[in-house]
Amino acid sequence: MVVLQEESEESLNQLFRALADGTRRDILKRSVAETPSVSELAAHYEMSFAAVQKHVAVLERAGLVQKRANGREQLVSANRARLRRAGELLDSLESLWRRRVAQLDDVLLPKED
Repeated sequence: MVVLQEESEESLNQLFRALADGTRRDILKRSVAETPSVSELAAHYEMSFAAVQKHVAVLERAGLVQKRANGREQLVSANRARLRRAGELLDSLESLWRRRVAQLDDVLLPKED
């Protein structure tokens, strides 16, 4: 489980908490495809501008997006390296789970001679 051990517990918690919410995943998806402003993002959701800002802040703390000023607007862009890292972490977890299921199969379904 080397891949997971390279991340601090708090870093992993922030990452997976950020990805656990559907609105944040949608914001992330939109920020991969383009570089929207927080105002443009807010127009897509039935929630306040402040609520969208909070979602973006959670993604930013997890390192999944960055904001940069463009005049009076804040533009949101995805951190592709962190997204790749999240994919690696999930792949590592999947590999661990598959090995454990295979071990269970060996115990529960003994091979016939």
